[in-house]
Amino acid sequence: MELSLGKLVYRFLPHPWTAIAIAIALLVSAPILFILSNLFADAGEIWQHLASTVLPRYLLNSFVLAVGVGICVSAIGGGTAWLTSMCRFPGRKIFTWALLLPLAAPAYVLAYTYTDFLDVTGPVQTSLRTWFAWEYGEYWFPNIRSIGGAIALLSLTLYPYVYLLARVAFLEQSVATIEASRILGCTPWQSFFTVAIPLARPAIAAGTALALMETLNDFGTVQYFGVDTFTTGIYRTWFAMGERVAATQLAALLLLFIVVLIFLERYSRRHAAYYQTANRYEELPGYELDSKQGLLAAIACSLPVILGFILPLSVLLTMTFSHLDKTFDARFWDFAAHSLTLAGVTAVLATAIALILSYGQRLHCTPLVRLATRIAATGYAVPGAVIAVGILVPVGRFDNTIDAWARSTLGISTGLLLSGTVVALVFAYLVRFLAVSFGSVESSLSKIDPSLDEAARSLGETPASTLVRVHVPLLWRGLLTAAMMVFADVMKELPATMVIRPFNFDTLAVRVYQLASDERLAEASGPALVLVAVGMVPAIFLSLQVARSRSNGVH
Repeated sequence: MELSLGKLVYRFLPHPWTAIAIAIALLVSAPILFILSNLFADAGEIWQHLASTVLPRYLLNSFVLAVGVGICVSAIGGGTAWLTSMCRFPGRKIFTWALLLPLAAPAYVLAYTYTDFLDVTGPVQTSLRTWFAWEYGEYWFPNIRSIGGAIALLSLTLYPYVYLLARVAFLEQSVATIEASRILGCTPWQSFFTVAIPLARPAIAAGTALALMETLNDFGTVQYFGVDTFTTGIYRTWFAMGERVAATQLAALLLLFIVVLIFLERYSRRHAAYYQTANRYEELPGYELDSKQGLLAAIACSLPVILGFILPLSVLLTMTFSHLDKTFDARFWDFAAHSLTLAGVTAVLATAIALILSYGQRLHCTPLVRLATRIAATGYAVPGAVIAVGILVPVGRFDNTIDAWARSTLGISTGLLLSGTVVALVFAYLVRFLAVSFGSVESSLSKIDPSLDEAARSLGETPASTLVRVHVPLLWRGLLTAAMMVFADVMKELPATMVIRPFNFDTLAVRVYQLASDERLAEASGPALVLVAVGMVPAIFLSLQVARSRSNGVH
C-alpha cells in the first residue's frame, strides 16, 4: 500500500526541476498572456478613432518595413555567407569575421550618424555643392529620413543574423553534395542557387525571422525618421493620449502579427526535409575566383562592413573627439553607471535562470519540461514595447490594489511599489533576453557527455552539487558567452527602457535617443560610441567562433 501511494505521489507531484521550469515559464509568459487577454477589451471610442485614422498606416508601414528588411538581409547575409564559405578570393579570411561587426551598432545609432553625414549641411552634400558649383535646391538627393532609409539602415545592422546562421549551414553542408553538383557541371552560381540555398534554407529562414523580430521591435530608427509603426503607435497611444487599454490592444495586434509571421515561415517548409550525409568537417571544395571575380566578391563583402560599421564608427569618432567637453560631461558617467548596472544584473540573472532551465531539461526531459522551457525562451520574439505594456499595466493594478488596502486598513499610502522601478525594468529585460542566454547555455550543456552525470551520482553527488562541481567548470565558456550577449543587448535596448525606466534614471541608449531627437547629434556621439564599443565585444567573439567552427572539428 505504501509503495502504491509512493508511486501515486511521484506520478502526480511534479519533479522539483519540473516545478522550477514551470514556475519560470509562467512568470516569463505572464506579460504576453496579459497582452493577449486584452485583445478584445472595450477601449471605448478611442479604438474606433485609431482604427479609422492611424491603424492602417501602422499596418502598412510595419508590413513594408518587414518585407523590405527581410529581402535585404536574406540577400546580403546569404550572399556574403556563401562567398566567404565556398569561394577563394583576396581578403576572404578577414571578411569571415568582419562581416559580423555591423551587429555591434544599434540601428538607431546608424540613423543618427547617417542623418548627420547625409544632411544638407553634412559632408556629402557640402562636397557635391562645392565640386559641381550647385546651390541648394538645384539637385536631387535621396531623403534618408524615409521608410526606404529605415529599411536600408535596419538591413545593414541586422543582416549578420542571416550571415552567421547561413555561414554555419554552408560550412556544415555535405562535401559529397557539393562535389556532385560540380561533377554535373554546375558553375559556382548554379551550385549556390540549386544546391546550397535549398540546403541552407532553414538557417536563412531562422536568421531572417530574427532580423524581422528586431525590425518590428525597433523604436529609435522609425521614430527618428518619422515612420509610424506599431512600436511608435504604442508609445504615442500610451504617453501622448494616455489610453492604456488602446495601447495594450495595439501591442496585442503587433504580437499576433509576429505569431503569424513565424507560422507562415514554418508552414512554407512543412514538407521539406534537410539532411547531410557526409562528415561535415571534411574540407569543402572551394571555388577559386579569377582576378575580376575576386575583386567583385571583395567589393560585395566590403560594402556591408563599410556602410554598416566603418563609416558610422568614423563619423562617431570624429564628432566625439571634436566635442569631448560636451559628450563626456558629468552626467554621462551617471548614464553609463545606470546602463552598466542594469546590463550586469540582467546578464547574471538571465544566465543563472538559463542554466537552471537547461539543467532541469537535462535531468527530467519530459514533454511538460520541454514545453515550459520553450515558453520561457519565446520572449525574444516579442518586441520590447509589447513586453513593457504587458508589465506596466498589471503591475500598476497591483500597486493600486495594495495602496487602496493600506489606506483603508492601515491609514497609510504605500505608493508605487513596483511601477517605474529598476525591478520592473530588469524583469522586462529578462522576459525579452532570456532566450539569448538559454540558447547558448543549452547548446554548451548538450555537448557534455551524460556519463559524467552518472559518474557523479555514483559517487554520492546530488544533482545540485553535480551542477556546481562538474558542469559549471565545463560550461564556463558557454556561460560567459550567454552573459556577454545579454549584457550587450540590454545596453542597446531602447523601447522597453523608454516605457518602464524609473523617473530620472536614464541609460546611455535613452540619452542618445533624447539628444538625437533634439538634433544635438554631437553630444549624442559619445554615448553612441560607447554602445558600439560594448556591442563589438560579442560581435568579435562570435566572429572568432565562426572562424574556428570548422577547424575545431578536424580530427
